[in-house]
Amino acid sequence: MGLMALSGMSYGQSNAQQMVINADNYRLDSASSKVVSLVKLYEHDELDKTRAYNVYTRPNRESLVVFKSQVEAGQKMLMLGDNYWLLMPKSRRPIRITPMQKLLGEASVGDISTLTWSDDYQPKLITQQNVELENEQKVVTNKLELTAKTNGASYQRIELWLDASDDFPVKANLYLRSGKLAKQAWFQLGEREGKQRVVAMTLLDRIQPAKKTVIEYQSITPEELSEKYYNPAYLTRNSVSGL
Repeated sequence: MGLMALSGMSYGQSNAQQMVINADNYRLDSASSKVVSLVKLYEHDELDKTRAYNVYTRPNRESLVVFKSQVEAGQKMLMLGDNYWLLMPKSRRPIRITPMQKLLGEASVGDISTLTWSDDYQPKLITQQNVELENEQKVVTNKLELTAKTNGASYQRIELWLDASDDFPVKANLYLRSGKLAKQAWFQLGEREGKQRVVAMTLLDRIQPAKKTVIEYQSITPEELSEKYYNPAYLTRNSVSGL
């Protein structure tokens, strides 16, 4: 894909949307899924802490996150569109939270619960750029700017670099509503069931360069929970530790 093609405005908008949909497909295989996620916090490249989460996603921006680590046992988090609730094991009242609430290191509620961009953001194709990877290889990418179109989007703006050959996400700069760069994400290519997929996302904080947070997607399987699990009142009364 040459630089000349990027200058066509009619080409840019519809194509940018398709690029982001293609990129999403590397992260989430089907609309309703169970995502087994492991979050690892490193300091000076030494593993410091680990937390485990089972995330149940379904269409219309709805997710249930079940906290699986011993230190967080019984906790769950529900996302219904723009609304987020944290449910504690001994509390009868769901706690309203924001998608930026931290779980571990740089990993926030929004980073764990949403694995797609196309529902939350309006994309715009900006330019073509070479991006240097950790192994010093260079990859030709299309740089896109994503602007939030929902109040519940984790970030106001995202700069996203997609491999120009196949739309695989390479890296992203994640910006807050204030305009501040919150963190940078790098995406790891791997195989799941014989297909190329994002198998991990590394989050870097510009303020604390010695720390990095890695979210590993250990498995993603098609699964749809019954309607009752997406009700805060049901979740406050019932344990879902078996999920």
